[in-house]
Amino acid sequence: MEIRYHGHSCLELRGQKGSLIIDPFITGNTHAKVSVSEIKVDYIYLTHGHGDHIGDAVQIAKNNDATIIAPFELSTYMGWQGVKAHPLHIGGSFAFPFGRVKATQAFHGSGFVNEANQQIVYLGMPSGVVVEMDGKRIYHAGDTGLFGDMKLLENEQLDIAFLPIGDNFTMGPEDALLAAEWIKAKKVVPIHFNTFPVIQQDPEQFVARLKAKGMDSEVIPMNQWIKL
Repeated sequence: MEIRYHGHSCLELRGQKGSLIIDPFITGNTHAKVSVSEIKVDYIYLTHGHGDHIGDAVQIAKNNDATIIAPFELSTYMGWQGVKAHPLHIGGSFAFPFGRVKATQAFHGSGFVNEANQQIVYLGMPSGVVVEMDGKRIYHAGDTGLFGDMKLLENEQLDIAFLPIGDNFTMGPEDALLAAEWIKAKKVVPIHFNTFPVIQQDPEQFVARLKAKGMDSEVIPMNQWIKL
């Protein structure tokens, strides 16, 4: 399988039996170097209902006749936007043609903010996700703070874990280092940093600290396909 990182929390996965994009925030994401029309996927996973994670999901789904996978309330909301949607919830998993998807806990918020009407539409619990594709297991933590049950993810025998390090809205580097120790993935990659001034971090320094603890880690290049 191959992975392409579009900056922020957006990951595109391509396997032998299908493709998936997670949190497709393209428009307005200065790190993303592709247009929405260039994204060709079969499925979309949304970790939660904030604008920088829902992003261009509806348009990408319509362009590709793709199915959006998300926690139940968010999935329902997406269905109301005229796209195909498959609901999951925390701890639940489902086998899709490309592989299995399992929704995991995340501690954050989830809601659509309507600035014009000063309204917030609650969109259920946030999530992380474990994706099994081509015999590999990938963990995307979503937006989350550190929580003790992350230790249970060691049981997933993860090949790679994508952890937010931006701080302010999610874990910062210190907590992400501890999460990496608990999860015990074969490789750890930082995400959710430097998109906005309030989440400025040095991902290279984070990786160096992980390596000093004996853990494999790297800052993967943005907008390039890499093989896992």
